[in-house]
Amino acid sequence: MRQIEVGGGASYRVTVGAGLLGQLHVPHRHVALIHPEDLPPAFVAQVQASVQPVVTIPVPARDDCKTLTVLAGVLSTLAAANIPRDGAVVGLGGGAATDLAGFAAASYLRGVAFYTVPTTLLGMVDAAVGGKTGVNLPEGKNLVGAFWPPQAVWCDTDTLATLPSAVFREGAAEAYKHGLIADPSLLGRVTSPDFHAGGPTLEGTVADAIAVKAGVVTRDLTEKGERAFLNFGHTLAHALEAVTHHAISHGEAVGYGMHYAARLSRALGGADLTEHTLTFLRWQRPAPLPPLTYDDAAPYMARDKKADADGVRFVLLRDLAQPYLGRVPEPVLRAEFEGWQAEVRGL
Repeated sequence: MRQIEVGGGASYRVTVGAGLLGQLHVPHRHVALIHPEDLPPAFVAQVQASVQPVVTIPVPARDDCKTLTVLAGVLSTLAAANIPRDGAVVGLGGGAATDLAGFAAASYLRGVAFYTVPTTLLGMVDAAVGGKTGVNLPEGKNLVGAFWPPQAVWCDTDTLATLPSAVFREGAAEAYKHGLIADPSLLGRVTSPDFHAGGPTLEGTVADAIAVKAGVVTRDLTEKGERAFLNFGHTLAHALEAVTHHAISHGEAVGYGMHYAARLSRALGGADLTEHTLTFLRWQRPAPLPPLTYDDAAPYMARDKKADADGVRFVLLRDLAQPYLGRVPEPVLRAEFEGWQAEVRGL
């Protein structure tokens, strides 16, 4: 078992290990448990036995839960259950479910305690840590939300054994991203044959990937500076999710987006890291791209949260573990998009 401390404005502990679902400590008398409706019933039962919720709220699976309509239903259920200000919300499931649960906790009664129990690799290494919560709009991803750090995070690695291999590989994108922007030792570990559910390197690799994000969040909770680097690959990724109506999953889109960002970095004089991003895509084997043009993706990239009054900004790399935030001329964006698309379609 590993424990990672997250500091900054709100300190909490992330625990990574096997057999944690039945050992959760949520010291509140009134607890609401939120989970995706397709979660294995055994997971729900273990957490119910552990935290004794007064109400359990199933929500749609994956990004179908991240809507204002679903959020409104969750908030109404919390009110009907008379969850008080000293109550708590526990988010159990993948990153989408914990994003929704966290935003519900931040919004209900102007904020109640939040605990998160991610059950996917993507949720463990990214969504559950850092306090970002929110839902989507038709205009783009995560356009409504709040910073609402959890009181504690439990990552039970046993839950990963239930994931289809494609979903496990999808979640590895965020861990690989942490290798590119901060800890290059993660790169070979993520694509190693030993990195799989139940594998000998699973717990250590997950914990080290979480530690990268924990360090960044400790120094910059509300994304005034370096936390933006955690969005490497995400400017195009969010556009791909929107354009394809989530036929390309978040982790797959991040894999594609990292390769585009690596090409942009090279075009602006950075080191050529494209073999790293291609290596990951070959390992991940994402869903194939549908027909797509730069003009399809550009409006969504323009609404990226890193954009300011002067336009869109990309997280780029001077070299491994040397990220920066920069602007890319539109002709370069367009030309590299064409080259990126030809390259990834040839995998």
